[in-house]
Amino acid sequence: MSWRCSSSSNEGLVANLYKHGLIKSASVREALSKAAEALLDRLGPGKKVLDIGSGSGYLTAVLAHLVPGGQVIGVEHIQQLCDLSINNLKKSPEHEKMLQDGAIKIIKGDGRLGYPEGGPYDAIHVGAAASTIHQRLIEQLNSPGRMFIPVDGGFSQHIWVVDKDEKGNVVHEKQYGVLYVPLTDAKEYTD
Repeated sequence: MSWRCSSSSNEGLVANLYKHGLIKSASVREALSKAAEALLDRLGPGKKVLDIGSGSGYLTAVLAHLVPGGQVIGVEHIQQLCDLSINNLKKSPEHEKMLQDGAIKIIKGDGRLGYPEGGPYDAIHVGAAASTIHQRLIEQLNSPGRMFIPVDGGFSQHIWVVDKDEKGNVVHEKQYGVLYVPLTDAKEYTD
């Protein structure tokens, strides 16, 4: 059924996923729509994006299409997931070329530290719940820049949108409740 869910817009994709039963909950549908909206206005041609917790490489590839002529760097701390991302991307000639050209990079590393060598970033997406909003990630944001990060508050998790303006001023805004896996490093994952 998922092959019927493509669309030229995030709104259309989420609607099709819901229509075909791959998203069953209205609240999940709303969360997916809000998540994309939180980053989309920071994306566009030539932008740089950091995707922390890149997993299978799917979102990294989607983000690369939203920043033509730009760069998306996926960071993952588990080597097997880095390999999976790269192998998945190579299944598409277009994404394989993006890997070769450097438009997409997959890096093994601790996502909590980001990837300063590739920054600053116009947008940072964190795909796992952090224990806090990491200052090192804020430092890697461009001015202006936006970070989308789930934060674990102990009893609940919430999405936070962190904006840095042209002057470097930073504003944190708590958005809505979510449930993500924890953002860990390789040592925490294997223990």
